[in-house]
Amino acid sequence: MLGNVPENTDRFVGRAAEQGELVSSLTAGRLTTLTGIGGVGKTRLAAHALRALPERQRTALGRTCWADLGALPDERLLIGAVADAVGFADHTPDGPFDALCAWLADQRLLLVLDSCEHLVTACRNLVADLLTACPRLTVLATSRQRLGVAGEAVVPVRPLACDGDGLALFLDRAVAVAPALRMRHPEQDRHAAEICRLLDGVPLALELASAQLMHHPIGELVDRLRSHQAGLTAPAPVWPRRHRSLRTAIGWSHELCGPLERLLWTRLSVFPGVFDSGAARGVCAGGPLSPDAVTSLLAELTAKSVVAQEADGRYRLHAPVREYGHMWLDELEARDEVADRHADHFLELARSADAGWLGPQQASWYRRIDLAHADLCAALEHLIGTRPEHAVELAGLVGFFWSCCGHLREARRYLERVLPLARHHGAAREKAQWALGVAALLQGEHAKAAAIGRRCARDAAHTGSVEGRLSAAYLLGITHLMNGEPRRAYDDVGRALHRVAEPALTSPSVLRCHLVRVFALTGLGRLEEAAREAASLRAGCAAQGEWWARSYTDYQLALISLAQGQPGQAAEHARAMLEGKRMLSDSFGIALGMDLLAAAAAADGQGEAAALVSGIGQMYWLSVGHSQRGMPELRDVRETCWRSARAAVGDGAFDRAFRRGTEADPGSVLDLAVAGQLLSGA
Repeated sequence: MLGNVPENTDRFVGRAAEQGELVSSLTAGRLTTLTGIGGVGKTRLAAHALRALPERQRTALGRTCWADLGALPDERLLIGAVADAVGFADHTPDGPFDALCAWLADQRLLLVLDSCEHLVTACRNLVADLLTACPRLTVLATSRQRLGVAGEAVVPVRPLACDGDGLALFLDRAVAVAPALRMRHPEQDRHAAEICRLLDGVPLALELASAQLMHHPIGELVDRLRSHQAGLTAPAPVWPRRHRSLRTAIGWSHELCGPLERLLWTRLSVFPGVFDSGAARGVCAGGPLSPDAVTSLLAELTAKSVVAQEADGRYRLHAPVREYGHMWLDELEARDEVADRHADHFLELARSADAGWLGPQQASWYRRIDLAHADLCAALEHLIGTRPEHAVELAGLVGFFWSCCGHLREARRYLERVLPLARHHGAAREKAQWALGVAALLQGEHAKAAAIGRRCARDAAHTGSVEGRLSAAYLLGITHLMNGEPRRAYDDVGRALHRVAEPALTSPSVLRCHLVRVFALTGLGRLEEAAREAASLRAGCAAQGEWWARSYTDYQLALISLAQGQPGQAAEHARAMLEGKRMLSDSFGIALGMDLLAAAAAADGQGEAAALVSGIGQMYWLSVGHSQRGMPELRDVRETCWRSARAAVGDGAFDRAFRRGTEADPGSVLDLAVAGQLLSGA
């Protein structure tokens, strides 16, 4: 399974020898590093080689997971980036490395660490430890230098031959922008060969050069290149010749851009990774650049290969091009100004997502916050050093999103960093403190979550914040439920809701308190009352397009149906819960839903199906770093499920089906579960 391996949007040219060497190395050893200068094509070679692997070799290597490290500002986010790549939504309070190793320990997996050069020491240590702890793991790294780990095989990626693949690449890209070159004559061929020689066959340099053919004849490009390279003297002592070739091409491309294109290029360099056109407009517009101008100039820079467009339509700057833009930010003394623009844009994105949490775009906001993860981290880092109060606000706004969609550890780390920076007990600190309590609860630290909940309640009483009281009641209520105290949960949210006496979907905090009330009624055994309130709450959420609370009402309705001896209805609600949690990328919720679906199958006499779904659920539980968790009443449901399923089909058949579940592709079987195709009675 290729996972998130990048797709090239244009034709791959050459590299047959390097590709063969890479495939052989991956088969023979456990660590291979592609080395070479910036712009030489290491990332593209790795992606192409992995996509071209025969099925047999791909199966032998196992699941492929790609971690793009180029967007990381420093090593503090390294383990989190690797965890994201391998699908580990870490919910544990343990050390992040130990938790990651526990998840990877028995998996056959190829981990790609792309762009390690600015984190070589951290990557060296991490890779050495991972290879020791995870015997079925293979690592492929791309870097401008080797990692230096014992057993590392190095595959150098050199510039393309100027009279071979380099010329072929240049002509392939050139014809795309200047179709007349299909009808070549000897002089054009000489010019093309001269360009390849002047740029030493560096692929990124050749692509930048070929893009200029839409505006300049090929002969003129040769003259400009000769002139530019002759004038490149200042950095010569510290730039190896081939590095100078790339810098020549980048600097030359910069000179051939118009003033506004150069300004946009410089401002775009603030993005640490991939960005969309909306973010480009939001961050880069200002002064002589109107939003419409940003859109048109972005298209021009893409046509000139300065900006690369991803298969999903978003954009990025290759690392050397981004570094060149950073240099000009410093020259213009504009780095702080553009970083402020970037942070302001993503703070506003977080505010909009928070305001839209209860609306019909809730799932869309989860996806947007997830896609903007690298930018939000960069914004937080900048704000912590420049505007700490805004850092508190941003961490509080994204904390709940991150806790629910796979970035729980980062949420907690940033929240703990920013809370001491809050100067007063305002709304931003209130939200950040509450989000920290939710993160602690999801990591299984119930006592800490309860202490934070009590602190939230005291602060809300002091400030008179209604929102603060409701948020504290939710946090304390959920904590009581996890500790097997449904009466305390019912009483706490009851008092909070009595103060506001508003409909459930008035605000997120009111809705969450009503949800705790439903959970508490189930825990108290008041099933008919719980079912009525859950169904009413679910209908309101569905009408409003809300998914988070809606999926948890389905969780409750599934539990209630099981308790009432209605496995068919329980399965229906479990599938509805899984649909919602899939939309939100909530692995913890998916694990809970799989447990309920397995219990419904067992209660319906489908022992083998129950074992299969239990195995799938076990993989989701491992993917969050926990054994099975949930409210105390769910433990009895699980035990009954396994006991009934084993009795129905026998231990041997149960174990075989369970093993098949643990070996299945989680995403594919989740799709089958939501579609109702895992249970024979569906």
